[in-house]
Amino acid sequence: MTMFRPRPKQQEVLDYERGKMGVSAVPGSGKTRTLSALAAKLVAGDYLGDDQEVLVVTLVNSAVDHFARQVGAFVQESGLLPNLGYRVRTLHGLCNDIVRERPGLIGLADDFQIIDERESNSILTDAIEGWLRANPDSIDPFLDADTDSGRRDWLLREQWPGIVRDVATAFIKQAKDEQVLPDELEARLDRMAGDFLAGGSSMRLAQMATAIYAAYQRGLSYRGAVDFQDLIRLALKALTLDEAYLTRLRQRWPYILEDEAQDSSQLQEQILRLLTGENGNWVRVGDPNQAIYETFTTARPELLREFLNEPDVQAKTLPNSGRSALPIIDLANFLIDWTLTSHPSLDVRRRQPLTPPRIEPSPPGDPQPNPPADEAAIYLYGKALTPAEEVDIVVTSLERWLPENADKTVAVLVPRNRRGFAIVEALKARRESKLEFIELLQSTTTTREAAGALANILQFLSQPGDPRLLARVYEVWRREDRDDEDAYARTRAVSRALAACPRVEEFIWPQ
Repeated sequence: MTMFRPRPKQQEVLDYERGKMGVSAVPGSGKTRTLSALAAKLVAGDYLGDDQEVLVVTLVNSAVDHFARQVGAFVQESGLLPNLGYRVRTLHGLCNDIVRERPGLIGLADDFQIIDERESNSILTDAIEGWLRANPDSIDPFLDADTDSGRRDWLLREQWPGIVRDVATAFIKQAKDEQVLPDELEARLDRMAGDFLAGGSSMRLAQMATAIYAAYQRGLSYRGAVDFQDLIRLALKALTLDEAYLTRLRQRWPYILEDEAQDSSQLQEQILRLLTGENGNWVRVGDPNQAIYETFTTARPELLREFLNEPDVQAKTLPNSGRSALPIIDLANFLIDWTLTSHPSLDVRRRQPLTPPRIEPSPPGDPQPNPPADEAAIYLYGKALTPAEEVDIVVTSLERWLPENADKTVAVLVPRNRRGFAIVEALKARRESKLEFIELLQSTTTTREAAGALANILQFLSQPGDPRLLARVYEVWRREDRDDEDAYARTRAVSRALAACPRVEEFIWPQ
């Protein structure tokens, strides 16, 4: 690692020695590097006892590895051995450490299992499908009285299961974040049974989600397992049940450094507050304007903002960024100011979804200067677009720009994986342009195609007498023909012939 030359604002953070400190850091401000250097300073300085560690809590596993490498490099520069005196964990990793040390304290067996997201989704699917089978008319209260039977059946088959899953998933996450279990929710709903809400859509959705939540928890209990959210909830419970255990952990981790604090949940904050104690040492670093996980987790960016305003917290900023050219910085700052002062919604201005600090360019002589302003351009599209039109405009722009700039690359940022999949499919459909691209989504095209092929094969094996399913399997087998117009025409002709075959067994096993 090259020698770290901190900017003046970074040095203010590195001057920290004790107490609570909150740092608002803009994108590209070097917050991870700064926090790593601070951790190394605490490890190398006279801040820890022989049996103590600096605890670094970050958001995702990839960040854990990155942090550990950076802290280790800084520690080695100080002449010490790496991997001693600090521990880097995600919140789930930290909670696993806490619960594994005392599982009996919160009613778990010593060999309890933590299920991954795949198995969690499988248990939830079973719970949802069981509820739908037991409530075949559950969609009816949410339909207009004049909805015809055909549309009702289509909605029930194609739309309703997905809606139920979305509602139940969000409901369970929120309930666990607020530490409310199904039996307590059921009791609350029973008490509200005579309320004016009874029979209304809100009550019906709450009853539905609570029933699915209860079935989901029974599925976990049957396996002797917990999911990731339960792990956090139970870690907090362990800390509150045994004061001596909490005191021991506070002694072990006298300094807590929290990265990406804008994505902290209520439970995460409660756990770290307990571990810190009233007069402990806690540094929280994050960007309140960059809460990318808020839409699909229980992250609450306002928790960091409130922390920064607490009277015993040293509030610092990391406003300098060398990542972007000045026109982009100016636009970002304009959006912050406009949201605070001129947004047409008074409610938005009151909530302040965007807050200072404003982004400042890197200072003169900085090792990461801003890109030249004349190489940056921002285009604002004034027309309202459908998602499909937006995808088409992006892909058309890529087709026009990339061939003229073959020595450059383009990053296409999307709000969700589903939109990314749409971009990928649109790029593949433009066979004449043949643009090369790399996916960095949660699943790749190859993975999705393999999963789709297996699903089609299994569907045919479950109904081997259906010629249409056999035709689909044939097209999947010959899917590479899609890149050759003539070959694909032959594949489609064979597929149509298979679909029209009256007796599949005569084709598969001719006499």
